[in-house]
Order: sequence, then structure tokens, then C-alpha cells
Amino acid sequence: MKALFKLGPLKVFLLVFLIISIPLFLFPINLFPGSIVIGKLGVEKEVPLSLSYFIGIGYNPQDLEDLGITDFYLTWKGKMVAFLFLFGLPGILAFRAYLVQKK
Repeated sequence: MKALFKLGPLKVFLLVFLIISIPLFLFPINLFPGSIVIGKLGVEKEVPLSLSYFIGIGYNPQDLEDLGITDFYLTWKGKMVAFLFLFGLPGILAFRAYLVQKK
């Protein structure tokens, strides 16, 4: 772990960002609070969603049509969780690398 902090803050941030974001965007891990809109009436149901759904991985568009799902999105809470995972944790570790490098 100490070798990671010797890379420098920017490299640590980018490395941790990639390590976290690649699985979250490539695998359908339903971790983030979101909502789906069902039918023409717009009935909303809160469900956990994956970030991979937003780039078209992990679901079949035909399945959504068959279930009557017209839209899906992250709630405010889901956006905050995604932000903390993607930028918060790498930022904290990059700050730690900055402090180690400063010594």
C-alpha cells in the first residue's frame, strides 16, 4: 500500500478511479438507488440500478419494452453514492498520497 502512495496524488487518483469505475460500468451490479418509470401513466418504482445500464450494458432493450419500462434514472441519493464511489474515495486516497509525498 505504501508503494501506491509513492506514485504521486494524480496517478493514485487515476489508478483508483479506474479500478473502481471499470467494474461498476462493465458489470450489472445493482448498487445505486434509482427509479424506473412503468407504462404510459408514468408509475415510478424505486429499485437499485447499475451504472452499466446507462451505457447500454447489462440489460436487453426488448426486455424493458416487454415489462413496460419506459425510463430509468438514478435518484438524488443514487447520484451522490455514485459520486462518492467514483470521485470521493479516489480523492481521499490521492490526498493521502499528497500527504505522504509532502513528508
